[in-house]
Amino acid sequence: MQKRKLGKTNLEIIPLVFGGNVFGWTLNEKKSFEILDAIVDLGLNAIDTADVYSRWAPGNQGGESEIIMGKWLKANPHKRDKLLIFTKVGSDMGGDRKGLSKRWIVQSVEESLKRLQIDVIDLYQSHWPDPDVAYEETLLAYDQLLKEGKIRAIGASNLNAQQLSASLKAAKEHHLPAYQTLQPEYNLYDRQQFDADLRKIVVDEQIGVITYYSLASGFLSGKYRSKEDLKQGARGEKVADYMNDRGMYILDLLDGISQNHQATPAEVSLAWLIAQKEVTAPIASATTLSQLQSLVKSLMLRLTHEEVELLNKA
Repeated sequence: MQKRKLGKTNLEIIPLVFGGNVFGWTLNEKKSFEILDAIVDLGLNAIDTADVYSRWAPGNQGGESEIIMGKWLKANPHKRDKLLIFTKVGSDMGGDRKGLSKRWIVQSVEESLKRLQIDVIDLYQSHWPDPDVAYEETLLAYDQLLKEGKIRAIGASNLNAQQLSASLKAAKEHHLPAYQTLQPEYNLYDRQQFDADLRKIVVDEQIGVITYYSLASGFLSGKYRSKEDLKQGARGEKVADYMNDRGMYILDLLDGISQNHQATPAEVSLAWLIAQKEVTAPIASATTLSQLQSLVKSLMLRLTHEEVELLNKA
């Protein structure tokens, strides 16, 4: 599988990133280890997680995903060089453990490194914009961590065009490192956040793009066709937002293209994202080996120009 350069970083990734939010949430430690083994065996080379994963689950405090990944990495030290580890900072971890202040970033990176049981994080990302902290303070913290060798590259998630532009301007004015990657919500249904001015900025600035909710919380897998289907998974409540005429039209289109390629709707949805020239790689997760194998098939799927255009217009 051919790798793609991730923006201006020195990182090269297979154009499919595994979403580690499932570790410690919908997957226990044993099942997580099986999926992690399979990720490497199938040739993927990047996993995206966050400090906060999965604080929202009953009984969790945050850090569960990183802890499980850390235990697996300790048990499989020879596999560390085969994987790039992406994680994030900024989400609410309780009390004053949140945001993008230099104080919290410098503290949080140590906690993530300890949970992950690694010496360096390959891509460290601001999870959410923080209106209470100046961009230069955040970037100053990242500058320190880059110089200390604790992180290799920096990125941002959930910034709009105005916020991304402001961060790039601050980096230039203060001679600080700029965000090299962006993680927007983007899929066949949810396009508004990225399709506006962000798309132009990432091209002009050569920023790598890794999309999240690439399958619209599982809706684009095609397994949710009725309100009864929403009971199938942990994300049923969010999937309900897609159960409308537009969503059904997209599924019908996916069904037809899937038949052309003997593929699944999820595979076609990811192949469409991979075919977008501004997208470096979509993020997608799986809770079974068969689901993971299906995700990897999307890397081999070549949609025709006509099919891509049909989906573009959907």
